[in-house]
Amino acid sequence: MRSEEHAGWERDFPVRYLLVREDTDGEEDGELWGRCAQAEGLFTNAPALPREVLTLRGCPRESPLAQAVTDSTGPIRLLGNGLLSIEPADPSDDGPARYWDLEDTTVLAQRPTPGDPRRVDLVIGTGVREDDHGGGKRLPSHPRFDLWFPSVRADSLVDCCRSVDGLFTPRPRRPTPPVHLIGCEPAAPLLALLCRPVPRTDDPITLSPLDRHGRTMTGYRLDPHTVEARPSVLGGTLIDVTLTDPGDDRPTPAARPVWETWSDGVPTRPNQWAPFDTQGRSEWLRLTGDGPYRPAGLSGGTYHLDGQHVTDRSGLFLALGEALLGPGADYGTCLDSLADALSGGTCVVPRSPSSGTTPASPATPSPETSCTTSAARPTSRRP
Repeated sequence: MRSEEHAGWERDFPVRYLLVREDTDGEEDGELWGRCAQAEGLFTNAPALPREVLTLRGCPRESPLAQAVTDSTGPIRLLGNGLLSIEPADPSDDGPARYWDLEDTTVLAQRPTPGDPRRVDLVIGTGVREDDHGGGKRLPSHPRFDLWFPSVRADSLVDCCRSVDGLFTPRPRRPTPPVHLIGCEPAAPLLALLCRPVPRTDDPITLSPLDRHGRTMTGYRLDPHTVEARPSVLGGTLIDVTLTDPGDDRPTPAARPVWETWSDGVPTRPNQWAPFDTQGRSEWLRLTGDGPYRPAGLSGGTYHLDGQHVTDRSGLFLALGEALLGPGADYGTCLDSLADALSGGTCVVPRSPSSGTTPASPATPSPETSCTTSAARPTSRRP
C-alpha cells in the first residue's frame, strides 16, 4: 500500500497519520484502517518495568558474559539493557524464535553449575518485557538461549546458556496511557471494530506519521484492545477515536521535535540532527532506517566524515550516513548493519564533481576523518 495514495482529502487540514494493519506473513500489502488529522497522547516515556530475578543456568565459563562477570580483578555487575532470545538449536526445527528485552540488568550472584565445572549459573535482577508480536508461544524442540549485552560486547552474542529460571512467570498486563486519534476518517475494518462492544485481542495496528509529501516517516504499533469513538472536535463526518490501552510501543517526547523537522521531507542539509540530545538523535536514526533512502551506486572511493558533532553512538551512525550517502540517509543503525553495508550490502555513491551525488559539505571548516569503502561478502546479522 502506497501512503501517498491516501494522503489527500478535501479538507482545510492535512492527513498527518495513517492507521494500517500490516500483513504479518509478508504476503500482502498493509490494509488501510483509517486516516487522521492528529494524534494526542502518543509521545510518552515508558514506565520502568517491575524488577524480577532470573537465573541463567549453564553459562559456558569461556563466554564473554561469564568471563566479564567472574573476572577477579574487575567483575562487571551492572550489565544495563540487553536482549534474550530463544531460538532452535537445530536448524531443521521449525519452532519460532522468541525475544525478551532485559532492562537495567544487575548481576546478583554467580556460582558453579552443579555437576559441570565448565559452566556457571548467573543470578540477575532485571526488568523483563517479552516481544509478543513475533509469533506463537510454542518453544523449539531443542531451544538455545542467547544473550546480548552491549555493555559486554557491542551488537554481538555474549552467551548461550542452557535454560533460564523465572522467565516464564505470568506477568499481568500493565495499562498504558491512552492515545486519542483526532479527526479520523475510518475505513471499513475500523468501522467493524467500533461496532463490536467487547474488547479485542487482535494483532496490533500501525500508526504511521506522514510528511507533507504524504510519505510514511515511521510506524508504531498500537494494540486495539479497547477502542472508543465520538464525533470529532474538528466537525463534519470525522470521528475522534480513543485507544484506551494501546501498548508501550510509543515514541518518547524527544521524538516530537524530530518529527517536526522531518515533516517537511527528508532532510537536505547536513548536521540538522546535531542540536538534539541522545534520545532525539536516536529517533532521527530510526527515521533514517525507516526512510526511502536506498541509493544505488558503485563501492569504492574516499569520503570525508564530519566528526565535530559525534559525541554519542547515534551521532556516529548519523555522521557516517551523511558522509557516504547524504543527509537523512541510512548506512547502518548498529555495528552489525554497518558491517553488512561496508561488506557489500548498501552501495555508496562515488564522489564525482560532475555526478551531482557528492554529499553536501559543512559551511564552515570542521574536523574531518577519511574513510574508504570496499565490496566484500556480506556478513550475517543477529538482533
